[in-house]
Amino acid sequence: MTPTSDNSLQHLLETARDASLSLALYDLASGYQLLVHPDATFHPASTIKLCVMLEVFHQASQGRFSLNDLLTVRNSFHCIADLSEFALSPEDDSESDLYQHIGEGISLRELTRRMIVHSSNLATNLLVEKVGAANITRFMQELGAKDLVVLRGAEDKQAYALGLNNSATARSLMQVLVRLAKRSVVDEAASDEMVAILRQQQHNEGIPALLPEGVSVAHKTGWIDKHFHDAAIVYPPQHVPYVLVIMTEGFPQERQAHALVAGLSLAIYDQLITH
Repeated sequence: MTPTSDNSLQHLLETARDASLSLALYDLASGYQLLVHPDATFHPASTIKLCVMLEVFHQASQGRFSLNDLLTVRNSFHCIADLSEFALSPEDDSESDLYQHIGEGISLRELTRRMIVHSSNLATNLLVEKVGAANITRFMQELGAKDLVVLRGAEDKQAYALGLNNSATARSLMQVLVRLAKRSVVDEAASDEMVAILRQQQHNEGIPALLPEGVSVAHKTGWIDKHFHDAAIVYPPQHVPYVLVIMTEGFPQERQAHALVAGLSLAIYDQLITH
């Protein structure tokens, strides 16, 4: 791909003028990048679960545990602001089945799958406490993503009120996904398993929504308040994959963000693959 003035893509970018938009594209076939405010900092919402997964596999490769090890499910976590205890609400979680297994042992592999595929907040908090938020941030920096910071898991409302939040940029998420697409996170086998998990994603309103049948997308969405993000490796048939990250803030309705992200994704696909 070479830079062109694609009218449909430009039009979509202009429609986002009343909201914050950040976009980072990397084409593994050519090395071409399309960057739109790539270093703007956002609350990453559930896209940070991608980083948690990478660190889980990283620590497993170091022999700290096996992915088949069982972790007891509980719903009590330490607030990072004052170490008080808080619990998650099933009604505020996109995956509620795990709450039926309090006190039971679930494998780290299954918790990771639920965290990514169903965006389980409960699985996320269990895994963040297992591997450590500081370790997640450190590994992201080792992968080249200097602007990815993980302080905590989900729904720590007191920390949120104090501004103690995770942060990310489109460029930083793109950087770790490029490493994953190149199969160089931990090792090839671990990279392949993580991509396979991301391909099972059940929340597909964004980057995959308008793409042609047969295009596989390994991705993680994130949404909170007026933020909506999607971070993906796109695998067109008979073509080298590309990485696309789109982060938004300020759309009054989530469906507006979905429509923009899906439209941008299709415009980029058309420019990369069909032109």
